[in-house]
Amino acid sequence: MHFSVDLDSDKQQLNSKFEMEDQLRHYTNKLAYEIDSWDLKVALEAKEKVVVVDTRSPDAFAQEHIPGAINIPHRTMSGSTTSQIDREFLVITYCDGIGCNASTKGALAMLKLGFHVKELLGGFDWWKRDGHATAGRLSSDETNESCGCQ
Repeated sequence: MHFSVDLDSDKQQLNSKFEMEDQLRHYTNKLAYEIDSWDLKVALEAKEKVVVVDTRSPDAFAQEHIPGAINIPHRTMSGSTTSQIDREFLVITYCDGIGCNASTKGALAMLKLGFHVKELLGGFDWWKRDGHATAGRLSSDETNESCGCQ
């Protein structure tokens, strides 16, 4: 009698299991650290404990921003510039969009200051593309919401 063991198959199953575990960690972490515009809009409407922080310059903020957001440029974040934010709230940072890393720098700074933080996927660009209202000099009341992920 001859028994054969398919080591390649066992190795593939083991690799597949590790890949699935890696993917599970990846997607769990991604959702723990990022939020999309639809979920943010829902959180704001539900009056959840969320503070939206625009990490861009004061000029960009004055021109147009997410309604209710506060402006703390990432380069100025410190204990004193963030002192008005309740640490029980989730801080959502955003900047212009995917070509800008000010929200990432802001999220890192806020985290180092002891805040619970998420970054807005796609930033202000995707907020507007999804049809959400804006505030500021160029504000838009139009809400042609087009996010298909609802």
